[in-house]
Amino acid sequence: MTTTFFHKKRLTVLPGFKLSIGFTLLYLSILILLPLSMLFWNTMQLSWHDFIKIISDSRVVASYKLTFGTSFLAAIINVFFGTIIAWVLVRYDFVGKKLMDGLVDLPFALPTAVAGIALTALYAPNGWIGNLFPFKIAFTPIGIIIALTFIGLPFVVRTVQPVLQNFSTESEEASASLGANRWKTFIKVIFPELIPAILTGFTLAFSRALGEYGSVVFIAGNMPMKTEITPLLIMTKLEQYDYPGATAIAIVLLISSFMILLIMNIIQWLANRKYSV
Repeated sequence: MTTTFFHKKRLTVLPGFKLSIGFTLLYLSILILLPLSMLFWNTMQLSWHDFIKIISDSRVVASYKLTFGTSFLAAIINVFFGTIIAWVLVRYDFVGKKLMDGLVDLPFALPTAVAGIALTALYAPNGWIGNLFPFKIAFTPIGIIIALTFIGLPFVVRTVQPVLQNFSTESEEASASLGANRWKTFIKVIFPELIPAILTGFTLAFSRALGEYGSVVFIAGNMPMKTEITPLLIMTKLEQYDYPGATAIAIVLLISSFMILLIMNIIQWLANRKYSV
């Protein structure tokens, strides 16, 4: 009887479910739901007509296209190069490996404003790298993509790297013993295991890029209809004491980001389900 009881009731170090879920909901409500609810509260000062007029303004729509477009491209670039960097750090031993591994985390520690100034100095028309190209990099969407790639790279590397470290080499050996070459082994054996981690890294890099301000504002040039990102437009509204206008734009960005993250999480769940079966 006692043995059956302990089998049915699992003992854990943490408190019971009711206490844990109550603390979790309270914590999330104070830190996330309460601040976000203030956006909707401030926007309620606007009529529906004024709300639609603000969020559909041509300048605002142009900032949406630029923000989402550059964030998506930067996340795609990070997925490709971040996976390669994670592969190199896990599979090879070379001089300076620890240094390279530490440099990956530099965008986490570096203030975004410092990163923006450094990138602008490098890619400006008279910068060390910018003067090597016949076209402008800074103060264009290309410069924005570079800045977003810089701040988003660690998210991909740090999500893919643990999966590669924990990957069993026995599967690769079995594939090789069956006659598969290295490329086929990677595509058929290794890559399916990396897909959930890659999707997670993409989602984190993309969501981080959507709200990035400090590193972009310097290199973008902030030209309306051309290189003006949505976070900068929100800050401009706040500086003009147009709080309802700023919150209206912020709500559109918030809802769009939430829907994109929800879709990516569903895709990730489906990928986990497919490759875990």
